[in-house]
Amino acid sequence: MVHCFYPTRLKLVWQNYLAVLSSVIGAQVSGMSADPSTGLYQYPDCEYIESKWNDGDSFSVRLTDGQTITARLYEVDTIETHINNTTAARRLRAQRRYFGISTFGARAEESIQKAIELGELATAFTQNALAGKPFTIYTSHADARGGMNNKRIYVFIETSEGKSLAGELVQSGLARAYGVYRQSPEGLDQEEARERFKDMELRAAGSRRGIWAFTDWEALPDERLTERLEEIELSSAVQQSKRLPLNGSLNPNTANKEQLETIPGIGPSTAQKIIDARLGQAFDTLNDLLNISGIGQRTLEKMQPYLVFE
Repeated sequence: MVHCFYPTRLKLVWQNYLAVLSSVIGAQVSGMSADPSTGLYQYPDCEYIESKWNDGDSFSVRLTDGQTITARLYEVDTIETHINNTTAARRLRAQRRYFGISTFGARAEESIQKAIELGELATAFTQNALAGKPFTIYTSHADARGGMNNKRIYVFIETSEGKSLAGELVQSGLARAYGVYRQSPEGLDQEEARERFKDMELRAAGSRRGIWAFTDWEALPDERLTERLEEIELSSAVQQSKRLPLNGSLNPNTANKEQLETIPGIGPSTAQKIIDARLGQAFDTLNDLLNISGIGQRTLEKMQPYLVFE
């Protein structure tokens, strides 16, 4: 069954979709085109914009064509610094557990404060790397799920020194190798990129850099286990509430990520790949989906009853 939204929610989803679509159309009208091998648009000489909401992996920038966006880095996750709702608090707890710093101090409040301080170090690192310096953004304009007035898209960033900002954050021990991955500007396969970032993280942890200097190595395995068990419980609850879409009810060119995930065989990663791919070129037939990494003939057969192409 297709997800039913309240009118206000439906309006927000539609406006968000139109905002992302207009970014792509704007780039095409201005003469820009995506690299055919990666599907990424390149914006050189971008500008970092100061904002109280900036953090290490998500921040305001002005693109080459003058439009302002909130950039969300692929491949990494820095510690939350703006804890203004339970979702952010839950995310901060997961990050504390991942780095093994939940037991820092005598009380939970001390661990939380230390985590936020370390998150602010990542914010300062990103600001120092980008502010006042020209940098290059590569993006497919994939939606990173910002609000109605906050056009948030996934990006790769190459600093003025020719380095990957995401890579620099992980190697400095200020971010975890975690999040959304896709083919890199250099054409590196997303799974290989994931493995390389994990290796960077391992080196940073072994050298006790950044956040890793405060890790309780004895407690770390249990902290991560607790987080995994809770995630399994939450995922189970979500799956129990999901129902299959109606036959022939979803168009892969317009369905949002949550709707795509209701299709048998489609998880969050594959749903995001579909969204990224369709920004470059719409799917005309069912077989076009075979070009998506992770979708083979057997998966396609499971998907077929629920899709429609218009």
